[in-house]
Amino acid sequence: MVVLVFVGLVLAAHLYLWHRMVRSTTRRGRVRTGLTWGLVGLLLLVVLTFAGMRLEMFQWLAWPGYLWIAIMFYLVIALVLLEIPRLVAWSALVRGRAAVSSPVAVARPVTVPASDISDISGFGQVSGVEPSPGGDAMSRRLFLGRTTAAVAGVGALGTVGYGISVALGDPVIEPVKVTLPGLDSRLSGLRFAVVSDIHLGPLTGKAHTERIVRMINGLRADVVAIVGDLVDGSVAELGPLARPLQSLESRYGAYFVTGNHEYYARNGPGEWIEELDRLGVRSLRNERVEIRHQGGVLDLAGVNDLNGATANDAPDFDKALGGRDTSRSTVLLAHQPVQVSQAARYGVDLQLSGHTHGGQLAPFNLVVPLQQPVVSGLATVDGVQVYVTRGAGFWGPPVRVGAPPEITLLELRS
Repeated sequence: MVVLVFVGLVLAAHLYLWHRMVRSTTRRGRVRTGLTWGLVGLLLLVVLTFAGMRLEMFQWLAWPGYLWIAIMFYLVIALVLLEIPRLVAWSALVRGRAAVSSPVAVARPVTVPASDISDISGFGQVSGVEPSPGGDAMSRRLFLGRTTAAVAGVGALGTVGYGISVALGDPVIEPVKVTLPGLDSRLSGLRFAVVSDIHLGPLTGKAHTERIVRMINGLRADVVAIVGDLVDGSVAELGPLARPLQSLESRYGAYFVTGNHEYYARNGPGEWIEELDRLGVRSLRNERVEIRHQGGVLDLAGVNDLNGATANDAPDFDKALGGRDTSRSTVLLAHQPVQVSQAARYGVDLQLSGHTHGGQLAPFNLVVPLQQPVVSGLATVDGVQVYVTRGAGFWGPPVRVGAPPEITLLELRS
């Protein structure tokens, strides 16, 4: 069902682009035919890109395919926003044309000598010019269509270019202080380096992981928390890209919980759990550990992603949080913010999540609340504080607009 909706939306977007970028800017002929087939090719590129990524095939299509998706997205937005100005401009052109047109005066009969008739036989005609009914209106439509398409094109390309530079640049370090009312005062100052949605894949290289590890190590955190969506592929394909994770440094270790993309991998999350364990990153699979700091004890728990339910690996809050000492504060790692509704039943003090990318491509940030209670940053949901990081990578297009990549340095306060 989701696939059909996606294909329908992509098809509708390309039909709209054909109407505004091809039909409205060209006359019938070879140019229009060529542009039409070009747009059909781009439509097929989108379908093959997504199919290839899921099947771990056609990896060379990732860059052109995903870049066109971003350009297509912002072209559609720009053209939709220009619909009203376009209509206003067209109305002004029509009114202007009507204003310069004047009624033809009716002349009185004039007697013309027969000898002069031959001299005026060509009156009202211009040599070599064929009358073209509606030609003026057509030229106005083409002018307006081409102007609109040019403005939308420049806007879309500029936005995508800016978004690429942000997505491929250094993540922003977001310092956050969270006060937990019941926190043991000895734990005050405990620092977490939180990162999610690294999305190792065909568009990222080993340098992407090395940079993230280097930045995390520079924070000198007590705990490293990787909150899901680490990879977009199998260990066989992406294992070398994950290898720098073995260099992560922290006082009490690095921990990981699965995200939805771990379940999209060809062999599921199991092989990645083993690989991360080999790299020194512990996976919290519906379980908890004790973090002992300056004589105080904190429960750090982790639950599987909601998508685990399709692979007999569902989140189990009772297993992760049941039977614990309720006098201790608890920090929960859960990939999706929406999981806080279940966490609240177990008295969790703080949930750390990712998944949303902060919207990644504005204005998607306005759509995220339809599914998730928090887009990014710190909020309180059902009495539980939730911090949602924007993620350090990207999914799909290597573009971020309005949501720069992030690594969070989160400090607990009593």
